Amino acid sequence: MPTGNNPSAPAIRQKRMSNSLCYIIVGIILQTLIVLVFVLTIMRIRNLKVRVGFANVENLSLNSSSNSPSFSIKLGAQVAIKNRNFGQYKFQRSNAIVSYRGNEVGNAVIYEGRARARSTKKVNVTLNLNSEKASRSASLVSDINAGKITLSTYARLNGKVHLFKVIKRKKSAQMNCTMDVNTQTKAIENLRCK
Repeated sequence: MPTGNNPSAPAIRQKRMSNSLCYIIVGIILQTLIVLVFVLTIMRIRNLKVRVGFANVENLSLNSSSNSPSFSIKLGAQVAIKNRNFGQYKFQRSNAIVSYRGNEVGNAVIYEGRARARSTKKVNVTLNLNSEKASRSASLVSDINAGKITLSTYARLNGKVHLFKVIKRKKSAQMNCTMDVNTQTKAIENLRCK
């Protein structure tokens, strides 16, 4: 016979069921939070960075006459593709364009490849620059005589980030850098990328 101090069997059963229900709800909330953190940190596609790591002048010839000023430069450069994602980035073939005061003076091919997850892929390129299109620029003579030729480089890489070999998202990255070629020391100075 139940007494007033001892709970009855249905009351104990109801308390156990409510405790179990509480544990299930707390478990579902914790799993939801874990999945949410996972999606917001690991599955988020971050922007890629493409930069000129370094460049050096391999060959340089100048003509500073006022009638037909010109330059011919062979540059060796390293393009760095920094992938900050948790999946690899496969990019397509692209062109790096070099310009002098808005006139294209050369380009180089960046062949297709892949940057592994959370790493930097370094690609070596050779640029043959010729000022045929820029020789009409009035400032070319003064730049050659001053000993500094300012060049701009631009490239756009298109590709896909592959997360866990299941999720594929299109992503593009741009390189926009400027550099000064010191014609007296045959060195690259003030290499800046945005």
